[in-house]
Amino acid sequence: MTDLSIVIPARNEIFLLKTIQDILEHKEGDTEIIAVFDGAWANPPIPVHKDVAIVYYSQSIGQRAACNEAVRLSRAKYVMKVDAHCAFDKGFDVKMMADMQDDWTFLPVMKNLHAFDWVCPNGHRRYQGKSGPCTECGEPTERDVVWIAKKSPNSTAYRFDNTLHFQYWGDYKHKQIGDLVETMSIQGSCFMVTRDKWWELELCDEKHGSWGQQGTEVACKTWLSGGKVMVNRKTWYAHLFRTQGGDFSFPYPNPGISKARKYSRELWLNNKWDKAIHPLSWLVDRFAPVPGWDASKGILYYTDNQLDDKILRTSQSQLKKTAETNRIVSVSLEPIDFGDNICLPLERGYLTMFKQILAGLEELDTDVAFICDHDILYAPEYFSFIPPDPTKVYYNLNVWHLRMSDGHAIYYDAKRAHQLCAYRDILVEHYRKRVERVEKDGFSNKIGFEPGSHNRKERIDDLKSDVWVSKYPNIDIKHGHNLTSARWSQEKFRDKRSCQNWKEGDEIPYWGKTKDILNLFEQ
Repeated sequence: MTDLSIVIPARNEIFLLKTIQDILEHKEGDTEIIAVFDGAWANPPIPVHKDVAIVYYSQSIGQRAACNEAVRLSRAKYVMKVDAHCAFDKGFDVKMMADMQDDWTFLPVMKNLHAFDWVCPNGHRRYQGKSGPCTECGEPTERDVVWIAKKSPNSTAYRFDNTLHFQYWGDYKHKQIGDLVETMSIQGSCFMVTRDKWWELELCDEKHGSWGQQGTEVACKTWLSGGKVMVNRKTWYAHLFRTQGGDFSFPYPNPGISKARKYSRELWLNNKWDKAIHPLSWLVDRFAPVPGWDASKGILYYTDNQLDDKILRTSQSQLKKTAETNRIVSVSLEPIDFGDNICLPLERGYLTMFKQILAGLEELDTDVAFICDHDILYAPEYFSFIPPDPTKVYYNLNVWHLRMSDGHAIYYDAKRAHQLCAYRDILVEHYRKRVERVEKDGFSNKIGFEPGSHNRKERIDDLKSDVWVSKYPNIDIKHGHNLTSARWSQEKFRDKRSCQNWKEGDEIPYWGKTKDILNLFEQ
């Protein structure tokens, strides 16, 4: 039985034959190759070989789908996804399998591949790049395949930033000790897993589209499901990077990359993958400090001191669960013993609320701020979010309203100030303008409560907003003395677009039955 299947998705790949020949020359184990011709036959053609299987599609199905079709044909314990322009170390396959563990995603060291030169009749050589005449004499050039694995770089450390964009991580290499080392993410051109893990973790999820974000996808699914992403420094592969545009770029158009990035951010930044046993913040913390992820986070908590003590105590106890990783600044109208307290001796009202928020934001010294109200139950995982765009404010949509009088709960999509997260500097600027406006002209509903949520001429500024959906919902406790009232039926909304995805019942996901939630306030 074959031990390893190397799957190669190929669409208009001129070096596919050379890649297959290289694998056949350097493999030493019971290893097969399954190549998928995605929309066209290979040129040059691939000769018949007992260790090479060919799958042909007359119409392109996309890189992810092609990989999945190849893995369906495999009966090997291990599968290795490889790009169609790579060279390999002698015995790379047996070296990888010798140290492989079943819950790993395993990578060889990555070198750069010097695949070819352009050569003119006069013998002038130009390093691989776009085609064109000789830059020295103007004569036409032909491609001369040299297929050399360059001595450097030898990449073993990769990460992604807080937009989930792939990055090399040279600084982390100094922390990698030994032959088998951890890495936060992968580059995606070569990785090995068990065939069972490929399907269990859906490592080539076609919802991303044809291509893009595969390194982030594979790394997150491996780490967050309890596995590890490891690099084997005992062996290597060399990858050709086509980076100069023209005919030295991707061999086919790929308009779907933006779709892949959007889907990836929605999946991971909002902790939506249902097989995860860890949130994304766990992975960032494991490799901390991670460039692009080291933004400090703080909670701005405000109260008017008129809330029932049972609700106040319960909501604060939820927030205290995050105090080790998030600084808490509380702003109240009477002194309270919660976080770093600021007391403003003012009368309850909209202007006072805006002043409280501003005072707390100015006191916080963190990069990112969450604005938290006193009568909300916040799930701890909510605070794992980091705004992808530092120029926007973000609203979490995953909020239920709970009526304390009878335990009735409703949900609908809306932007709410107590579900706001953004980089602190833009919030400080906004709330300074807001306080100044309301002090001068008074408050109007046309101004609104939520920064960046509308384009009416009365808006405070031109701040933009976006939304995210936390893994678990927060609960807005409706107790009869809220500063803003609740609407408990869709008929109360003049514009039904304001209550999209309406739900109601006596149970809230993650929290359980509403009667049990109400019991929390009696403890």
